[in-house]
Amino acid sequence: MSNILIINAHHKYPFSEGRLNGALVQMADELLQAKGHQTRIVNIDEEWDVETGLENHQWADTIILQTPVNWMGVPWTFKKYMDQVYTAGMGGQLCNGDGRHEDAPKENYGAGGTLTGKTYMLSLTFNAPKEAFDDESEYLFQGKSVDDLFFPMHMNFRFFGMEPLPTFASFDVMKNAEAENDFKRFSAHIQENF
Repeated sequence: MSNILIINAHHKYPFSEGRLNGALVQMADELLQAKGHQTRIVNIDEEWDVETGLENHQWADTIILQTPVNWMGVPWTFKKYMDQVYTAGMGGQLCNGDGRHEDAPKENYGAGGTLTGKTYMLSLTFNAPKEAFDDESEYLFQGKSVDDLFFPMHMNFRFFGMEPLPTFASFDVMKNAEAENDFKRFSAHIQENF
């Protein structure tokens, strides 16, 4: 089967301990191992180092990023991980620079990824309700989708040459949580895509 790196990007806050993200990571790990996949888990709030981070990305056939959405993006602790691990990987472990060549410096920006043939999946937990997305009459997102909001994260993985699997999202997790339904949907999502 395949090697799957699961990154739990949750950062603990007094109002958010990370139980849902942790449960989804555990569920993914159990479901994937039951299907014969090898898994590794990185918890961003715990100790990690750059060399192991690079090795994990090279080892993985698929990366699952399990993250809460904080201020329309990932928590700062995962951004720090990206800044350190992903920058260190620009020498060939994740990409060869930015993909441009001296003979054509204006072309192919971002096309230097060395993780081609690998996939990634975003699994997101939102305070926002599902109805806030894909509806032009909604104030904040103005018809944009979850994937539109996470376009920069998609581009980070594309920069490494990776291809996306369908995104999973749990909505309204702080005010109107439906954890049991989220777990059922997540299980089906994992079964369908792996």
